[in-house]
Amino acid sequence: MAGDEIRIGVYVCHCGLNIAGSVDCKEVAEFASTLPNVVLAKDYRYTCSDQGQELIKNDIREYRLNRVVVASCSPRLHELTFRKVCEEAGLN
Repeated sequence: MAGDEIRIGVYVCHCGLNIAGSVDCKEVAEFASTLPNVVLAKDYRYTCSDQGQELIKNDIREYRLNRVVVASCSPRLHELTFRKVCEEAGLN
């Protein structure tokens, strides 16, 4: 990856209403999309769900993402889930 163009995907999880009840997830994703090297920024209701995980895997492949940021619940709950998603899509 050394020398490759940085291509970041940002995923802002609503966690149902746990996060979305306090944070405007759509606005956070819109702001993230303006940051340097962010190719894609999305908000999603349950990023840890099977559908959410598939979304991330497909986006990694389609948009050639080489970095992923997931703003969601505590890393203690889902860090391994998202690491596995990235690995399955070809990122380490």
